[in-house]
Amino acid sequence: MAGPLSGLRIVEFAGIGPGPFCAMVLADMGADVVRIARLGAAIDPNDVLARSRTVFNLDLRDPQAVEQVLTLIERADALIEGYRPGVMERLGLGPDVCLGRNPRLVYGRMTGWGQHGPLAQAAGHDINYIAISGALHAIGRSGESPVPPLNYVGDFGGGAMLLAVGLLSALLETGRSSRGQVVDAAMTDGAALMSAMMYGFKSAGQWSNQRGENLLDGGAFFYDTYACADGRFVAIGAIEPQFYALLRENCGIAEDPAFDDQMDRAAWPLLKLRLAQVFRSRTRDEWCALLEGSDACFAPVLDWDEAPGHRHNAARATFVELDGVVQPAPAPRFDRTPAAMPLRSLAGTPEAVLARWGSPSV
Repeated sequence: MAGPLSGLRIVEFAGIGPGPFCAMVLADMGADVVRIARLGAAIDPNDVLARSRTVFNLDLRDPQAVEQVLTLIERADALIEGYRPGVMERLGLGPDVCLGRNPRLVYGRMTGWGQHGPLAQAAGHDINYIAISGALHAIGRSGESPVPPLNYVGDFGGGAMLLAVGLLSALLETGRSSRGQVVDAAMTDGAALMSAMMYGFKSAGQWSNQRGENLLDGGAFFYDTYACADGRFVAIGAIEPQFYALLRENCGIAEDPAFDDQMDRAAWPLLKLRLAQVFRSRTRDEWCALLEGSDACFAPVLDWDEAPGHRHNAARATFVELDGVVQPAPAPRFDRTPAAMPLRSLAGTPEAVLARWGSPSV
């Protein structure tokens, strides 16, 4: 594998959502990720989060299988698991056992509620975890119910990305201390951390609890989406005065005094209605021809089929195709150690991985 993490060895216990996403990101960057799946689980070419792995199936209730895993862990740099607190311990694969076999191991734990706390043992999903962070309450239109932001905030942003940062941070520290440690990544913590700017705005009196009435939540008329004549949408984010002025000029409202006081929040609802009328006067592609690429902070709202073909995404090869499945390419980019193209996951065996990994890392 190419990439800046080439040579890094990671054992991943198969799960759903954030654990696989974290492992995918690390595998994209060149880490050798070995996924341990349950008996009977097949490799699915449509499972984009499972790309670029070696996969084998084990029954972790079998002591012999657990011993095989521990032998792998002796040679690993990091581990990723996403079970409820206590499950790995009951399997005989908890941090004490694993670090006993490999004192340099970084043991990554991905959960919704965290390893401790009154909700630690409760079932949940992304929507529940972001609900108690304050993030879910803030997303949606004024006077309407909160809107689930897919599972970006909890699973992938506050969960997987924070776990990846935690693992890599701990691995850097291990390089200095020669000691491993446990990384407790909770989606509740991560979603709260992603809300740091909003908590700062609220403390400064610049953000309210009223959903859909603030600067970045669709409350501002100059930071929202608008329907066009063809029923498709555009996105506007002209916050800074110079960008707002350019938006006004290109939309034909530069001479309309109603739009002069951009930050008059009391006028935002009316101005939003006025601007909606403007955008309904042309198709989305006509607006693209007029505004895209300018400093008016404009973009078309593309669906899953359109996004891969957009000229900017195409120029940067933001999407790739693997086994007939269109999917995002590895990111970010590295100039000296670029990541390779994603690979299909391949079936393997513990013996083959042990042969590849060679001597223990301790």
